[in-house]
Amino acid sequence: MSLDIPFKLLLFFSSFSFTGVPAGATTAGLGSQHAQLLPYNNQRTSHFFNVKTFGAQADGLTDDTKAFLSAWNKACQATGEVDIMIPKGTYLVGHNSCSTDFNCKLLPTNVKFLAMNRTIVRGITSVNSKFFHMALVECKNFKGSKIKISAPADSPNTDGIHIQRSSGVYFSRSLIGTGDDCISIGQGNSQVTITSISCGPGHGISVGSLGRYKDEGDVSGLVVRDCTMIGTSNGIRIKTWANSPGRSAATNMTFENNNMENVTNPIIIDQAYCPFASCTPMGPSQVKLSDIYFKKIKGTSLSAVAVALECSKGIPCQDIYLEDVHLELATGEKQVTSTCKNVRAKYIGTQIPPPCA
Repeated sequence: MSLDIPFKLLLFFSSFSFTGVPAGATTAGLGSQHAQLLPYNNQRTSHFFNVKTFGAQADGLTDDTKAFLSAWNKACQATGEVDIMIPKGTYLVGHNSCSTDFNCKLLPTNVKFLAMNRTIVRGITSVNSKFFHMALVECKNFKGSKIKISAPADSPNTDGIHIQRSSGVYFSRSLIGTGDDCISIGQGNSQVTITSISCGPGHGISVGSLGRYKDEGDVSGLVVRDCTMIGTSNGIRIKTWANSPGRSAATNMTFENNNMENVTNPIIIDQAYCPFASCTPMGPSQVKLSDIYFKKIKGTSLSAVAVALECSKGIPCQDIYLEDVHLELATGEKQVTSTCKNVRAKYIGTQIPPPCA
């Protein structure tokens, strides 16, 4: 998961009315089961509420959330027949403050699996989530396949699949295109296998972010293989927060036979992760990274730096292996390069870009 910018949901409405709200009905939002959508017919009823009267701009730029909520609340307080008028326009609703607030209020996940055992999910589709599309928390022996996930490339925090405090997880043969990580492997996971995933658009397949909270669990036994990243901002990424409040570890992870097609950062370790506009420099990350293997990673990079390994100066990475890596610059103009901090990686076989000096 990353918390990059405020969530923006553009709603494109034709003129219609909400009608038939029972007396005394209460509702928390526009998705109330008490509301019925009917074509607007210019015939006023005893109670008529136009969202523009409450300040909605319908310009696609102004946050119209308060106007919608005000109109909805007034309608719910009325008795008898009620119309809510939403004139044709582009409405921006649903902001949160995650770009500036570390403790922002999170939006709802499309579907969450909590403390499930021996679960099989196959052939489902998730479209345009407000937050994560799918989340696994404290699950065991979970299998998912033939899953389709879709959201706009600029929709923040819409991770395709987020996995946390789970074990024995297997995802395969799925198509994921979203505005954040296609798959994010959070803290406390063990024995997770990700295979044959097509990812794009999105932020690639990520471990983390780790080290944000106290008493996080370790990550171990991760395998990501036979996946393809297409036009993503990252390929394989490991991200940990600086100034971690406690120690944890991510170890024994293998990324093998993964293909990058026009990916900005094909291989990246970022142990100074900060999703906000700016972060005050603090102490180093306390997440220990070790026994990590990048094998047979090939394809094209949109940036000159195709391999970036920035480890923690407090706990440098140990036993990082790169084997048969072949990444070319997408434009073909020059050879890509590598950068390394606080790590001495070990190299086997083909190395394009060349190892760090």
